[in-house]
Amino acid sequence: MHEVRTTPVRRVSAGWMALLALAQMGVIMAMTVGNQVLLPSHMVRVDPEHKEASLAVVFAVGAACTIVANPLFGALSDRTRSRFGRRRPWIVGGALVCAAALVFLAWQDSLAGLVVGWAVAQLAFTAALAAAIATVPDQVPVHQRGKASALAAVGQLTGPLLGGVVVTVLLTGVRSGFLAMAALTLLLILPFGLFTREPVEASDTVATAAGSAGTAVATVETATVGTAAPFDLRAFLRGLWVSPRRHPDFAWAWTSRLLITLTLAMAIGYLQYYLRDAVHYERLFPGSTVEQGVVVLVAVFTLSSVVPTLAAGWLSDRYGSRRPAVFVGGLTMAASGLVLTLLTSWTAAIAASVLLGAGYGIFAAVDQAMVTQLLPTDADRAKDLGIVSLANSAANALGPVIAAPLVTSAGGYPLMYGVASAFAALGACLIWRIRGVR
Repeated sequence: MHEVRTTPVRRVSAGWMALLALAQMGVIMAMTVGNQVLLPSHMVRVDPEHKEASLAVVFAVGAACTIVANPLFGALSDRTRSRFGRRRPWIVGGALVCAAALVFLAWQDSLAGLVVGWAVAQLAFTAALAAAIATVPDQVPVHQRGKASALAAVGQLTGPLLGGVVVTVLLTGVRSGFLAMAALTLLLILPFGLFTREPVEASDTVATAAGSAGTAVATVETATVGTAAPFDLRAFLRGLWVSPRRHPDFAWAWTSRLLITLTLAMAIGYLQYYLRDAVHYERLFPGSTVEQGVVVLVAVFTLSSVVPTLAAGWLSDRYGSRRPAVFVGGLTMAASGLVLTLLTSWTAAIAASVLLGAGYGIFAAVDQAMVTQLLPTDADRAKDLGIVSLANSAANALGPVIAAPLVTSAGGYPLMYGVASAFAALGACLIWRIRGVR
């Protein structure tokens, strides 16, 4: 018996998409600024002698929480029964808990406090983000998903830069930085959870049932809240495995994302050391620090991503085609790594940042829209999107592990960036194995 699939047909407004983009900006901003700026700075005060090892403990526990929370909170969201819908309670609740955890972190002076506070923050981040992402296949028609995903990608890409400016330029001190991130989290996330509607009954969906004799299309009214299945731990654990044999498109999309995101993780993870040891940034620019050089490259990366991201999302919707844009994004990222394989200079780093920002922006915008069209079941949209997000988590964990021996080998940074370039090229080529979307 073939499963009945539902697809939204009612257009969402530009305001709805803008609020979704701001919500995702708020989550990624707080996560990234906490990871890259606030926690490292705070650890210098809490445990100056063992700051590297202690920070690794905080990050490891937080990463473990994220890996578990992505599919778990997605599955819970899928099965939530509420007069406010399935997603909004998790978005609002996640924002509130996240802000509370950031405030808690501002006053911690022990390793245990930082571990607990960041673990809770990561769980809350993930709950809000998993539910927010799932609203796209829930409510956005296929012909608008490129635009919605592109706006969300712009929010995710610009959030860390804006947050970094707030905590390093506008404010001084770790405590004020944590409090600012808590306030911005509420300001950016809550409007989407509080002021957008999530229909209790999906009366504006179209169900398609594919049979052996053809395809039947019928308008259906499904009580989204009322038909949600209760959470079952055994079923959840079984659902973490999505059979590549039964759902090959989903498997190819997951693998492609893993490889392309791995390129980003490798490119960014050793950027500071690359500028210090290979480019000799501080020798080139006396009086400047290598950290300032990293900020410049992050700004170039971010600004280079905005226009290509929006253009790719709009074009993919207009022509109903996703794979070419994802392919181009992956190849552009591969070209970025190739530049640093062949050249070692500040100019090459700038050029590579432009290509990396443009390529990843194109990829992030359209790949997310494509994945929403490849989910195995409608009932587990958020859980399955959480499984897709595990590709990002795995890439971020594997990136430094793969890069370290390459950097310290005779091949050094050119070899490492060459391998990263190959990952992106391979991930881009795997897109053509997907058959369920154009």
